[in-house]
Amino acid sequence: MAGLRRAGRSADAPRVLALHGWLDNAASFLPIAPLLPDIELVALDLPGHGLSAHLAPGADYSFPGAVNAVLDAADALGWSRFSLLGHSMGAGIASLLAAACPDRVERLVAIEALGALAESPDQTASRMRDAITASRALRGKSLRVFPDLALAVRARAAAGTRVGSRLAEPAARLLVERGSRAVEGGYTWSSDPRLTLPTFLRPTEAQVNDLVAGIGCPTRVIFADPAQPYLPDALRRERTALLPRGELIVIEGGHHLHMEQPAEVAAAIGDFFSRQA
Repeated sequence: MAGLRRAGRSADAPRVLALHGWLDNAASFLPIAPLLPDIELVALDLPGHGLSAHLAPGADYSFPGAVNAVLDAADALGWSRFSLLGHSMGAGIASLLAAACPDRVERLVAIEALGALAESPDQTASRMRDAITASRALRGKSLRVFPDLALAVRARAAAGTRVGSRLAEPAARLLVERGSRAVEGGYTWSSDPRLTLPTFLRPTEAQVNDLVAGIGCPTRVIFADPAQPYLPDALRRERTALLPRGELIVIEGGHHLHMEQPAEVAAAIGDFFSRQA
């Protein structure tokens, strides 16, 4: 698995794995990394993203699979204990990891997500059908080719509207430069097209609540205001309240606030990772 690494100011700096959002990559943490000098930060390209390899044909991208990939990365680093910094999808994966492996996760900062996206049980069969249909339709589909990176940057910036706010072009450029590859005629995305497929199965809200309540480590949750449509303010506050050792910070901004307002987010994180339990 590929990634970016920034050493802390001291040899015993807290070790933090950073997990990016859906269709982003490790460059998501480039703006904030210099503002967190007291930690050793390793930002991963999750499977199928950025410079990391795609999963084998027939394999599915799932949260459990991502959890095991992150554990493999920690093992490769020789980190038996570490903290997590996650954004969006990465915060969801970090939530699962913190709940499932309390012996390994010391602290968690979750930005713009907590737990997983939930769905009512009566949507199970229709979701499975949609996922299979989309998977079969994707086979043989050609990738969009951009004649230059500037067009790719503009497309990535506009894609931010899917989560309620357009991504600023300087931030989009960081993601595009790491998340694209040169091909005949220009550039295309390096991420695996299968990442765009619908999730085959989602947990219920009751399952997500049990997951969040099972995160025993100190947790700081940072959300943007206004809230994203998929996680309304009332729901995200309800989830945060389930954390045994959790706290909530809300900052005015967009979904990628850690990229667009890194100083404010770094201030919100403060010395959280360095504190003693």
